Amino acid sequence: MATGRAERRSVSVNGVPVYFRVMGQGEPLILVHGLSGSTFWWQHNAPILASRYTVYLVDLPGFGSMHRSHQRLLLSQAADWLADWMKTVGISSAHLVGHSMGGLICIRVAARYPSVVRRLALIAPAGVPSGRTVYGYFFPLLVALRYMSVRFLPILFYDAWRAGMVTLLRATQDLLTQDVRDDLGNIEAPTLLIWGVYDTLVPPAVGSMLRQKIRNARLLVVKRAGHVVMYDRPHECNEALLAFFAGEEVGT
Repeated sequence: MATGRAERRSVSVNGVPVYFRVMGQGEPLILVHGLSGSTFWWQHNAPILASRYTVYLVDLPGFGSMHRSHQRLLLSQAADWLADWMKTVGISSAHLVGHSMGGLICIRVAARYPSVVRRLALIAPAGVPSGRTVYGYFFPLLVALRYMSVRFLPILFYDAWRAGMVTLLRATQDLLTQDVRDDLGNIEAPTLLIWGVYDTLVPPAVGSMLRQKIRNARLLVVKRAGHVVMYDRPHECNEALLAFFAGEEVGT
């Protein structure tokens, strides 16, 4: 059952205002969007998750409601930034859900600050080098658009417009230099990997590798879904997340 509307809040992290939204009651659960994303990407998930948890939706610097922030997102520092935000908000530990670039950030939070992560859900996380250049992702991106919901496209284009081409190019170039493989063995939290079978940007084969490298990890591959699984197939994604955070076995 969905729970109310999200309340908009802000705090200052290292002297910079950070805007986020909160809804629901229960244990804290944090949703972290990916490249070019915003809290809008979770609109079919947050209300359902908020029926059992206090859901925090945070926009990363340069994106969403933070698009006018003078702070630039550096992925080498993003895990520290998110941990500082949690401390400032008063969250000592939480369940984390990260999509794509947000998954990379959540991997590093779990690896570097294990005491603050209860359970970790990674939806097609980035951070494993593919050897592609920025331009090498052009065709896979076009194919990925084919599998996205028509209703999602206005959100995608609006968030890209808000972020701006310079921010997107910088973040993409930064993302392609990241490698989380050395962090995987340090993750202690139970982990659920969720992948769309038609993901052309971060292929499901990456999920199989992560399942082997992360202790106590399970993999769920969702049919008829692409890269933005939580929007493509929200019902399956929400059911899996609720079961996983309740301690049930999900995936294989």
